[in-house]
Amino acid sequence: MKNVRWLTVLAVMALFVLAACGEKSQEDVLGDIEDALEETTSYKAKAKMVLETGQEPQSYDVEVWQKDEAYYRVVLTNEANDQSQIILKNDEGVFVLTPALNKTFRFQSDWPKTNSQAYLYESLLHDILIDAETAFSQDENHYIFQTMTNYQNKNLNSQEVRLNKKDLSPATVKILNADGDVLVDLVFSEFEKNATLEPEDFATERNVTGAQISEPALAEQEEDGELDVLYPMYVPDGTTAEATEMVENEGGTSYVQQYTGDKSFTLIQRQSEIVPASTPMNMNEGEPVDLGFAIGVRSENQIMWSNEGNDFSLVSEELTEEEMVEVARSVYGTTEK
Repeated sequence: MKNVRWLTVLAVMALFVLAACGEKSQEDVLGDIEDALEETTSYKAKAKMVLETGQEPQSYDVEVWQKDEAYYRVVLTNEANDQSQIILKNDEGVFVLTPALNKTFRFQSDWPKTNSQAYLYESLLHDILIDAETAFSQDENHYIFQTMTNYQNKNLNSQEVRLNKKDLSPATVKILNADGDVLVDLVFSEFEKNATLEPEDFATERNVTGAQISEPALAEQEEDGELDVLYPMYVPDGTTAEATEMVENEGGTSYVQQYTGDKSFTLIQRQSEIVPASTPMNMNEGEPVDLGFAIGVRSENQIMWSNEGNDFSLVSEELTEEEMVEVARSVYGTTEK
């Protein structure tokens, strides 16, 4: 009888050991994610991001600082030209800084809460928690989630998020279109939870000055150089290109492209002018918009961006927000579509 009792005790102990070593259920992991979301008051992260949303792949180094979901600093550095843009959120508003051109846009916005953000940790966790149909799996080192998304670009249909089992830090993010093709691929290299950060670290002047030191303004541009006029490779059905007009003004030469029809719009291109960084362009409302090759600024009927030494402005009262972004993303052709 004693032997039977001893064997029973051993069996029960073995079950407890197996349970302790077993994989967590989806419900358990979601509970841990809710806890992580509440416990994370700040973080620093670094990642490599490859975008397949334009004419050719674009690779970026990404650095993120976040504090209390009120202060944000996102630095996106294009590997091809070693130039960066900074998205900054502080008590003064939201800013998009382009250090090489000394350009600063400032506006009031709910960013980043208005859309999914692949490089923001809390955004990834929110997407996992709010999707009632999240698909869950795991491998030796990661919890893997397939979720729906809420990106500005509606082609970014779903995402695969891998979190490290050890501490639920982000490992990789893949954003896919409806056909399952990967359009955005992020690989995180560093993540420091509850990092020491102060509101002063997100101050506009400090970040502008720091960016200028690490990335001096572009050298003087050739005044007599001929501008390569770029055209959108996506034009909505029922819309056709009219003549391109060259306009001379005090700031230089602008090229104005008119598109008319069911979805009329105007595209203006001019050589970038280096302006004093202390003179931000203020907008009452707007938000940063990811164009793949650059961070633009979107207001009600307009998207503005800078790329390879040129400033662009897309204006329309007839294009939807999604169509505006799609047209802007496609401005890379040297001949009309």
